[in-house]
Amino acid sequence: MHFKELFDDSPVAFYTCDANGKISYYNRSAAALWGREPVVGEESWCGSLKLCSPDGSPLPKEDSPMARAAKDERLQKPFEIKIELPEGSFRNLLVYPQLKHNEKKEITGSYFTLVDISDRHKDHIKQVTLSAIEQSSDDAIVSKDLDGKITSWNAGAERIFGYTEKEALGKQITMLIPQDRLNEETYIISNIREGKKIDHIETIRLDKSGKEIPISVTVSPLKDASGKIIGASKVARDISDKLQVEEKQAMLSAIVESSDDAIVSKDLNGIIMSWNRGAEQIFGYMEEEVIGKSIKILFPKERLQEEDVIINRVINGKKIDHFETIRRHKSGREIPVSITVSPIKDSHGRIIGASKVARDISAQVESQVAMEKYIKNLEILNSVGKSISEKLDVKGILQRVTDATTDLTGAAYGACFYKNTGEKEGGLRLFTTSEYQLPSGNSVKTSHSRVFESSFIPEEVVRVDDISNHHNKIKKGFPFGISTQNSPIKSYLAVPIISKSGFLIGGLQFGHPAAGAFTEEHELMVMNIAAQAAVSLENSKLFEQVKSLSAKKDEFIALASHELKTPLTTIKGYIQVLSKLKQEGMPQHFLSRSLNQVDKLNTLVEDLLNMSRIEAGQLNFHLEVFDLKEMLHDLIDTFTYSSQTHKVVKDLGNSAAMIEGDKQRIEQAILNLLTNAIKYSPRADAIYVSLEVTENHVRLKVRDEGIGLTEDQKRQLFTRFYRAEDTTGISGLGLGLYLTKQIIDRHRGKIEVTSEYGKGSEFCFTLPMKKLETQNRLYNSNSLR
Repeated sequence: MHFKELFDDSPVAFYTCDANGKISYYNRSAAALWGREPVVGEESWCGSLKLCSPDGSPLPKEDSPMARAAKDERLQKPFEIKIELPEGSFRNLLVYPQLKHNEKKEITGSYFTLVDISDRHKDHIKQVTLSAIEQSSDDAIVSKDLDGKITSWNAGAERIFGYTEKEALGKQITMLIPQDRLNEETYIISNIREGKKIDHIETIRLDKSGKEIPISVTVSPLKDASGKIIGASKVARDISDKLQVEEKQAMLSAIVESSDDAIVSKDLNGIIMSWNRGAEQIFGYMEEEVIGKSIKILFPKERLQEEDVIINRVINGKKIDHFETIRRHKSGREIPVSITVSPIKDSHGRIIGASKVARDISAQVESQVAMEKYIKNLEILNSVGKSISEKLDVKGILQRVTDATTDLTGAAYGACFYKNTGEKEGGLRLFTTSEYQLPSGNSVKTSHSRVFESSFIPEEVVRVDDISNHHNKIKKGFPFGISTQNSPIKSYLAVPIISKSGFLIGGLQFGHPAAGAFTEEHELMVMNIAAQAAVSLENSKLFEQVKSLSAKKDEFIALASHELKTPLTTIKGYIQVLSKLKQEGMPQHFLSRSLNQVDKLNTLVEDLLNMSRIEAGQLNFHLEVFDLKEMLHDLIDTFTYSSQTHKVVKDLGNSAAMIEGDKQRIEQAILNLLTNAIKYSPRADAIYVSLEVTENHVRLKVRDEGIGLTEDQKRQLFTRFYRAEDTTGISGLGLGLYLTKQIIDRHRGKIEVTSEYGKGSEFCFTLPMKKLETQNRLYNSNSLR
């Protein structure tokens, strides 16, 4: 009983099993290790809830080391197991097995002593872990004794300093220290002896090759089990990259501070976090005025929504490149800027704000505006030059010149003075003004009242920056009756218009309410246009003279034609009376020939009259709907009887050719084509007429096998009085085809000619088909265009 109490109270865990493995006894220390009290005689081999191998894999109790050791004396040696406690934790146990024998040396049971080695196991794991960390660390982890001898050396130390572990162990730590820094080791050891830790001192050490390496060092005391300081552990980190980053950051910081661009950072709420000198120069705010304030202080009111768009893009990780917009200076002045905005990320890659680079592009915008203005001015100059060269009326030229030069100079008003033909010497008058008005609602007078010519008399450009300062040099009431001292006009520009012969024929005047509004560039532009205007005005005068001569010519032709018609009609009447008398032989022959010549002369006079009517716009048309095919049948039948040299070969088809037009004029045009075909094919005996009808048009062709036309002749064929070369002996004034084309054109038709020189020609005209109800109307020729 004394021994049982001794075992029950023993601090050593102990239990027994019978020959079948049933637990027959356990003490309190064993129950404490198991965390429970197993039922004696019922549970086998171990009192824990769960049994595992040392590596943690489940282990059936029947196959446990205890069961195997109780059956085989060769397995009677200590072994390790892991048990699970009721609360779920694990313990590592060292088990010492021992067999129990009877007098016959038969195995009757087994004894087991348990030792808890969990803490030792944890320490082992910790040591293994620390060793693994030490060996895998990129930092140099070195230990040394108090004499400075190296006692441990990890892979990180090999990488940083270049020495292998074998080369470093037992050597003095001073082999890593430059000569000028040996005092640092004395300082470190003295602190270690006092039990002080040295944190993150930045210094220089040497690698195996002698190269200096910037490092950050942390040194801690090493103690033995009794707490005595026996050495030091040293963790050294290569900070070359860090220094490079710091140098780079310092360089970037210097660049930011010296940049002429505004470089600003803000958080995701738009609060300004940094502000460089460039931002101060561009926006006028000092750094202390804006840090912590919203970036929106730089935004015009109408552009506040831009910040929301920018922040949304930044939050989504998107960059904004060279966005041109407007921002506000501290003074309220608006500044055109080009901004680039990029997301700012923290060390974990999270977007925490935005960096903004803003460049003042005022100069570029002004340059662009100037370039656009220059291009616009060139376009105006080109347009003006082209338009006034095409115009032949004085009013149109001067109005275009006045409007264009007023626009080019930016004047508040512009006016043009011109000496009309027939004016007395020195008679310049206000001819036209621009569409602009003087300031304060004073509109420019447009009457032809005389104004002062003093600006133009020297025949040089006059430019005054402020006429109020020159009132003694400028006549009272100049210009337009406005007092120079109280005038709303300050800037004044006058440019004379000089003819090619050197005479003053006009001038341009401009005014502006701002002083110094006109420049030398404005002078040059206006002088250029004035020179072009002078040429165009002289051309206009020549044109007017030509028109006058042409009108007189047309008047003469009309008068002469009418005067010729009267005696011709009388002569023809007398000859017709004579021809009806019974005369034979030669007298009748002469009468027939005379009538024929009178008809020819009558046709020529009629052609001249028609041409005159066309030129005067008085050739009227009596419109009616008729079948062109029927008219052709009648016309060709009549023409066949009258022609003694040629036959007409016709192909008029089977379809009706309904058109709307003047039947007499159309017949006249066709007769001209038939007559020409015969006249210009003297060696042939036939001409060919064909008619085609399409859905929308009718097409008439007249072909001959005559002398043909050259390319140059075809280009001039339909002009007035044109007579092709090599047509000597063929009568006519050269008006037939001109009149034919005018008739076809004014019926909304088209006439063409194809020809090969020496082989004949084919004339073809097309007219629109008539699909509406028949109408008879009298139209002026202009109404048919």
